[in-house]
Amino acid sequence: MSIPTPITFVVAVNDDEIFESNFKASPCFQGDHPYQILMQRDFTSATKAYNDAIDRSVNDLIVFAHQDVVFPGRWPWFLERSLQSLRQTDPEWGVLGCYGETLNDSGRGYVYSPGRGILGEQFDQPALVQTLDELVLILRKSHGLRFDAELPHFHFYGADICMAAAEKGKKSYAICALCIHNSQQNLVLPREFYAGYRHIKRRWRKFLPIQTTCARITNSDFYMYQKRLLEFYLRHVRRNEIGATRVEDGGKLLAQLEALHPEMASVTREPNRCLCQ
Repeated sequence: MSIPTPITFVVAVNDDEIFESNFKASPCFQGDHPYQILMQRDFTSATKAYNDAIDRSVNDLIVFAHQDVVFPGRWPWFLERSLQSLRQTDPEWGVLGCYGETLNDSGRGYVYSPGRGILGEQFDQPALVQTLDELVLILRKSHGLRFDAELPHFHFYGADICMAAAEKGKKSYAICALCIHNSQQNLVLPREFYAGYRHIKRRWRKFLPIQTTCARITNSDFYMYQKRLLEFYLRHVRRNEIGATRVEDGGKLLAQLEALHPEMASVTREPNRCLCQ
């Protein structure tokens, strides 16, 4: 029987309804639980919200998550399993997450999302990636990693923290810890996204090319211009800017996942006491 690592969960909240019906409704947070939860409100960027949370965290291990993420009952157990594996293979790891991208060999992870189903597949050991998606990011306070406070808005901070880790010689990994991302898939991205792209390109030029789940950042900007052309087509020709919509009640996605994959019931519903088994 192992002793679970103390965890602080951090979530930037700008919509209480989404937060209440997803993150707060997560099975692993129901009843008495041992986790510190920091709700970050009224920050002008994700990086400022998250750096503030790093300062306020009472635990070394910090999990940053979107407000529309649902954590199954045994999610902390799967995180602990990955941590135990890394203690043997790479105790100085930099950043962990539930889904990430390699530079040239597609993504790694295990996430369920409405309209798209399961992204990725189950795997045994933490998988090395170049960047991690922002839906879940995990780091240790003691390693001194900080998000770039100059990065504007709420995009590309996953790539930023992974590059900050790489600069310190630390690696980033996707872990096999199934979570639900009740997100709306916007096929056409806002101006703020491209402001973040330009900032990351300037700051981390020495690491280019950088592959994220939403863009490939290069010196030539070829992929960015290709993406802008596709967005023009979607907006003005197909007139379709949404790929998948968010479900009102994130809890319903648990039942949806279990209906499609009955074997998932023990993963999604079991309470967090299973952490110690």
